[in-house]
Amino acid sequence: MPSTLLAKPNINYLLSSTAMALCSAFCPRISANFRPKPFSSSPSKPLLSLSFKVFSSQATDASSQDKFSGRVGFLGLGIMGSPMAQNLIKAGCDVIVWNRTKSKCDPLISLGAKYRSSPEEVAANCDVTFAMLADPESAIDVACGKNGAVRGMGPGKGYVDISTVDVATSKLINEHIKARGALFLEAPVSGSKKPAEDGQLIFLTAGKKSLYELVSPLLDILGKSRFYLGEVGNGAAMKLVVNMIMGSMMASFSEGILLSKKVGLDPSVLVEVVSQGAISAPMYSLKGPSMVKSQYPTAFPLKHQQKDLRLALGLAESVSQSTPIAAAANELYKVAKSYGLSDEDFSAVIEALKAKSQDTA
Repeated sequence: MPSTLLAKPNINYLLSSTAMALCSAFCPRISANFRPKPFSSSPSKPLLSLSFKVFSSQATDASSQDKFSGRVGFLGLGIMGSPMAQNLIKAGCDVIVWNRTKSKCDPLISLGAKYRSSPEEVAANCDVTFAMLADPESAIDVACGKNGAVRGMGPGKGYVDISTVDVATSKLINEHIKARGALFLEAPVSGSKKPAEDGQLIFLTAGKKSLYELVSPLLDILGKSRFYLGEVGNGAAMKLVVNMIMGSMMASFSEGILLSKKVGLDPSVLVEVVSQGAISAPMYSLKGPSMVKSQYPTAFPLKHQQKDLRLALGLAESVSQSTPIAAAANELYKVAKSYGLSDEDFSAVIEALKAKSQDTA
């Protein structure tokens, strides 16, 4: 995608120097009842141009008022996939599930889901298949690997990848799906465990417009809003930018909590002040109280936040966009991973800062 860079040489130099200093400082010192309409590979109305037009789930376009009556496949039942599949089942959808660890399918089977032993079998038996995988490698393997979903795809079927991956991965999966005569939509989500459970996710979609219109009723069960962003790759890029911002915000918030405590302030009061001011964000009021108590119940694993920062930095590098703050934050999350915090919530990044303070005391 075209990128316009607005920069002054002196400012870039200072930013680069600052990023290097910050990165060095962060280095570790230790080693949803409905009856859907039949699935069709051809749209019921002319395709709109693939522009960056935004649609919310409350929009009054005709497609959002339709129902979906096909069978839905769901691949990947982790911290996000399981509640999402559960919401589809509770909404009356005919769902077939698969997960590498079959035991994770059992609670959904008890709710009425059917099980198949491979992504290929799920895709072959479903009209639309959703995939929610942990990383690009898993997304490619489940889609394109041995017994992968691609082998079960064909004309009249659709594949919706809701994993957070890089642009290249999304485009690769798209090409494999298209080669089978099927339709592809990338639809990464903004939101973590609680929004997934409550059906309050935000979908960042891109790809085949007819498939987007077809699965909109399903997206509206799973989320509170949806955005159609055009060609494949735009959804992945948007998600990486959003998570880059989020990771950097959490790193800075962690610094603020520790600094307030060090100068004799009550960090709990800081959380209240921040939550009521111009910089208020739900993340602060949700995570802050637990962080003050050094508790990090996992909603979004730290290892996934660091992965997303890494992918966002790669995206920035591909268009020569300077991102020194995100680069510094990424180093901090890497330190936190080195302390064994990968599976904790990403708010546990504060522990890396605590350890750094102890090292320099």
